[in-house]
Amino acid sequence: LPFSTKTKSKAFRSHTKKAATTMSSVPGLCCVPCRKEGRARWYAPDRGNDHDLPNLRVHNSITDELDLFRPVTNRSVSWYTCGPTVYDVCHMGHARAYLTFDILRRVMEDYFHYNLLYQVNITDVDDKIILRARQNKLLEEYRKDALEKKDYAAVKDYVTVAVKGMRKKLEGKVADLEEALPEGTPSKQREKRAEALAEAKFKADQFGETEAAVEKAADTIEAIIAASSDALAAQLDKEKGATVTDQKIYQDHARKFELEFFEDMASLGVREPDVVTRVTEYVPQIVDYIEGIIKNGYGYDSNGSVYFDTNAFKDKDYDYRKLKPGVDTSAEEMAEGEGALAGGSTEKKHPNDFALWKASKPGEPSWESPWGPGRPGWHIECSVMASDIIGQNLDIHGGGVDLMFPHHDNEMAQAEAFHECGQWVNYFLHAGHLHIKGLKMSKSLKNFITIRQALKEHSPRQLRLMFLMQPWDKPMNYSDQTVDDAKAKEKYFKNFFGAAKSVLRNDFVSERQGWTLSDRALQETLLKAQDQVHNHLLDNFKTYEAIQTLVELVQDCNKYITAEEKPKNLLVKKVAIYVTKMLRVFGTIENNDEIGFGESGAAGGSKEAVAGPYVDAFVQFREKVRTAAKAKTAPGEFLAHCDEVRDNTLANLGIRVEDSTDTSVWKMDDPAVIRKEIEEKKRNAIEAAAKKIKAKVDRLDTDLQKARISAVLPSEIFKTGSHAGKWSSYDESGKPTATKEGEPLSKSQTKSIAKELKNHEKAHSKIVKSAGEKGIEAYIVDLETQLEKLKLSLA
Repeated sequence: LPFSTKTKSKAFRSHTKKAATTMSSVPGLCCVPCRKEGRARWYAPDRGNDHDLPNLRVHNSITDELDLFRPVTNRSVSWYTCGPTVYDVCHMGHARAYLTFDILRRVMEDYFHYNLLYQVNITDVDDKIILRARQNKLLEEYRKDALEKKDYAAVKDYVTVAVKGMRKKLEGKVADLEEALPEGTPSKQREKRAEALAEAKFKADQFGETEAAVEKAADTIEAIIAASSDALAAQLDKEKGATVTDQKIYQDHARKFELEFFEDMASLGVREPDVVTRVTEYVPQIVDYIEGIIKNGYGYDSNGSVYFDTNAFKDKDYDYRKLKPGVDTSAEEMAEGEGALAGGSTEKKHPNDFALWKASKPGEPSWESPWGPGRPGWHIECSVMASDIIGQNLDIHGGGVDLMFPHHDNEMAQAEAFHECGQWVNYFLHAGHLHIKGLKMSKSLKNFITIRQALKEHSPRQLRLMFLMQPWDKPMNYSDQTVDDAKAKEKYFKNFFGAAKSVLRNDFVSERQGWTLSDRALQETLLKAQDQVHNHLLDNFKTYEAIQTLVELVQDCNKYITAEEKPKNLLVKKVAIYVTKMLRVFGTIENNDEIGFGESGAAGGSKEAVAGPYVDAFVQFREKVRTAAKAKTAPGEFLAHCDEVRDNTLANLGIRVEDSTDTSVWKMDDPAVIRKEIEEKKRNAIEAAAKKIKAKVDRLDTDLQKARISAVLPSEIFKTGSHAGKWSSYDESGKPTATKEGEPLSKSQTKSIAKELKNHEKAHSKIVKSAGEKGIEAYIVDLETQLEKLKLSLA
């Protein structure tokens, strides 16, 4: 049963008084487990009371199968999701997990109509937080001290030590991972090692950029510290980390990034959790919980720390490593689970045992406990907080696939040891990795794009559509192509809604009613699409298939609207409402979580406030038209006013006007999007005009060069330009008779010269005719003036 918030410490303590020796069954679960070969036992929820529940199947990481989803209690679903470790800004890898689970949560709440209790934790004490907060403080102190002393040489020497130290550490990591694994090492462990090696090499190569930046940095203290900040902070922490004793430093650091996390989630349109729990506010309950695990025989203290006894747990017939069974824990996995500040493994009974409570070293936050000053281990926090809010059994636990082991496996082991039950989580959902250029997006690899950076380039709806168009439980790539695909789908839906609204503006009452064959066909298409979308969502939340079905439905409805002279208002409206409903379920349509009745039914609401901007736009346009009519101006001015109201006034009000040969259609959209489209259209028009002018410049330049040649008298053509100095004598018409050496011309030379002279005479006659009375010289000056003006217009 869930523990009361007010009495949780007491509840935990009372539990520790009984130490049982066998697993107890969990109410609401089948007594006989299912067991796929090579997987852990799984106790399916009892199907005795289905209560007309949907036949939803979900990818359950415990079984690695699509299992029929059944909550333990009717339509009430408890869901715990691992929240962020708030040590730095959130990136799109985080968005992959939290946006993905937001989509699944919305489908369960708004489409399948389950009643969810959704809990998220905040990890606000952790090795990463301690290191980052400590390093930031030490780096800032060093920077201030260095600027006061103004000893650049000393700073440069220290930076050199720091950079060399970091290079040695990174290369040492690569060397360790390049060591051959023993024969018989399972393939999964080999894959994990290969992945870790690729990441280590990436980090080592990437550090080359830091080294280059330090070399190129300006000869100032600020510049060289900025270029080497990561290596410098690590070196300072190695030497002085133990001197940082103010716990407020860690708290302030965590709160700053917790606030940013919730701001980022709000920007993405992620629904707020029902309950948020912080680790630092649960330390007394964590201590009680650990005491319970020890008294049940699954934990032991050692040198002020407490460890989970994995062998004792397995000896009691519990399944350990439910999510990644059948392989031994690797050194890399163990290091990941214990954290960057962990000591050696000599104080543990077995290398696979993991920390429930860590004895604090100097420079780390600490709380009092029966084992001395310390802090919670990483995994224990989720077991305690979820047990407190939800209880001894969770319907759903969610998290990123990178947390599967060790974090999630150890969470379940701790909770099952504390509650003495065979199953703490019924369905474990893992969101797939987000990759960029072939590697997992992560802070440690520095290959991440922050959520705020992404939102500068793309809208929240576009990012959500990007995730909707991918399987939620598989890896996906973050690339221009995936975002462009989402943008294309968004534009397709927008155009459809605009076309549908245009149809709905017609007076359907005055039209003929009933259904034609085309109407019946569209209705059948809608029913088929509704059935397909429903089945896609039942089949492991296949939103990518559902989106494609909606696109095909829209395509058929667009064809219907185009083909029918009088498309049925009510039928088009029905299709548009369904598409809108599903996109709202997926969270792509905003403001669906507003409280209250909304504007349409608000008593005493001001129509003037709503209509004012649009009426103002019309009145201003009317005045300009009236003024132009009274002045009897040319038609072009009226068209200019029409363009202005389309491209400026209405665009700023969020109205897109699309002109066609016969009529114009208006659609609502984000003003920023419309303005961007208009600017792009103007930019394209300017580029096209410039291209035309450039072509004209090229033609005119060619004409000018020809004119200058054609202007030469036929009798002088062989004495100038390329012919100058080539001939020694000429006849009376100006044709050469001898080479510059005095040799008579050959027959071929004579023939070629005669042909060239004939062509030049024609060209000269033509320019004389073109120049007319003003003369050739003035004609050429006119061409030069035109060319200069065109070139200036391109500048």
